[in-house]
Amino acid sequence: MSGLVEGRTAIVTGAGQGIGLAIATLLSEQGARVALVDLDADRVKQAAADLGGPALGLACDVTDEAAVDRVVRETVEEFGGLDIHVNNAGITRDASLRKMPVEDFDAVINVHLRGTWLGVRAASAVMRDAGSGSIVNISSLSGKSGNPGQTNYSAAKAGIVGLTKAAAKEVAHKNVRVNAVQPGLIRTAMTEAMPPEIFAEREAAIPMKRAGEPREVAGAVLFLASDLSSYMTGGVLEVGGGRLM
Repeated sequence: MSGLVEGRTAIVTGAGQGIGLAIATLLSEQGARVALVDLDADRVKQAAADLGGPALGLACDVTDEAAVDRVVRETVEEFGGLDIHVNNAGITRDASLRKMPVEDFDAVINVHLRGTWLGVRAASAVMRDAGSGSIVNISSLSGKSGNPGQTNYSAAKAGIVGLTKAAAKEVAHKNVRVNAVQPGLIRTAMTEAMPPEIFAEREAAIPMKRAGEPREVAGAVLFLASDLSSYMTGGVLEVGGGRLM
């Protein structure tokens, strides 16, 4: 039986570890050729080498317009096209409003919002010409409800939803789809750095009473990347165990 994205080409940003690596791995298992993109060149090249299927490891700062354009160009040159683009790269710089430096606000907005916008723009340019494609942007339930100490992150993740819907309207007539996924509390290096009592408190508030795994987010991305979601665009899928429903 062939995979859900057999023979297609995908780019996944922030793919060196965590949710991004899980997404790249599942897309590869389902038959895609994958360009893994990350700021950490050594980590992403190793991740691509470990993947097994056809894969590229590319270093890129997603806030750099020329670098994002280069990644898309190199992927198309290597694999012959671009069918799936996942904007997942992200950082956190948490602090209260009173204590957050402007640099930390700007850094988070730039990586998440500018980075996603640059990715959508570069990928959709290729996909429009091809007459098909699926772009998936990783938002967060923090963008739905807001988290204290995360005015920068929550604003960026809410902005990704607006960007997704606006871009979806612009490219739908070219058969290019743009959707978003909003993960809740997922077990990654980023969340496991939280104080254990805060993590436990957050987990207890989830109706399913557990944190999610990166592969569970990857499953939603695979659905949006594949033909199973062929009549969905501008949608936002929550992957949070019922949190904030």
